[in-house]
Amino acid sequence: MKTLKLFLSLFLVSTLATMSAQNNVTIKTTKLSDNVYMLVGQGGNIGVSVGDDGMFVIDDQFAQLTPKILDAIKALSDKPIQFVVNTHFHGDHTGGNANMKKAGAKIIAHDNVYKRLLEGNKTDGLPVITFNDKLSVYINGEQVLVFHVDNAHTDGDAMLYFTKSNVLHTGDNYFHKRYPYIDVNSGGSIDGYIDAVKMALMVIDENTKIIPGHGELSNKAEYASFLEMLTKLRANVQAEIDKGKTENDVVANTAITKEYDDLNYSWNFITSEKIRRAIYISLSTMD
Repeated sequence: MKTLKLFLSLFLVSTLATMSAQNNVTIKTTKLSDNVYMLVGQGGNIGVSVGDDGMFVIDDQFAQLTPKILDAIKALSDKPIQFVVNTHFHGDHTGGNANMKKAGAKIIAHDNVYKRLLEGNKTDGLPVITFNDKLSVYINGEQVLVFHVDNAHTDGDAMLYFTKSNVLHTGDNYFHKRYPYIDVNSGGSIDGYIDAVKMALMVIDENTKIIPGHGELSNKAEYASFLEMLTKLRANVQAEIDKGKTENDVVANTAITKEYDDLNYSWNFITSEKIRRAIYISLSTMD
């Protein structure tokens, strides 16, 4: 009974702390083109297309933030929200789905996002349109390419490219100047992540504005540097595996990530130890 009370107390404290933090969140809006904007709050960065056809939104962060997000969107236009695209299933990108559906939006996502939200009993925020490989949305005067990247951050990732505005939203296939989260338990892999970045780099040019899943607005040169980091870390971990090193050996070996640890790529959610472990597990479980 004492253990249960302690658990409930800790859970309540954690919940209240999270709610308090979200109450203090300010939604920052940055204009990227004539009709595309980036919204930053708490959770995955949001993309918004504004125009006569209505609002086209990428990701919706946490449910508690929906009122603030809607206020930020309404400040751009009084047009209704037509679509919300989820770049993957994690709660900091899909937590507002149910609220967005109530606001009239249709949710779009990859087939695996639907499956994982359903498995997680998030039935009130399920997509109503899903796709397997790629999708085109023609809205607000331009074609938006929505394309799936296999087993990268998760098994249901989508990136979006605004063909006229020259804006790319990567979802969590890019953490700007941070170690990425490779969710190996949800189908993510280091090789899939590297391939996803390579694919995106072939689509864009030096003038493309990139909305990363987390972090500041970026560009092709910085995304290429991110790819270089991923490639180096993969090679470093693979070299240790080839020497017969164990998972714990790799996790303890700070030399593997030192170059990027020195650049402060380690952060509170994905530390250098966690990225070394994730890459090791990913490479060790390859067929």
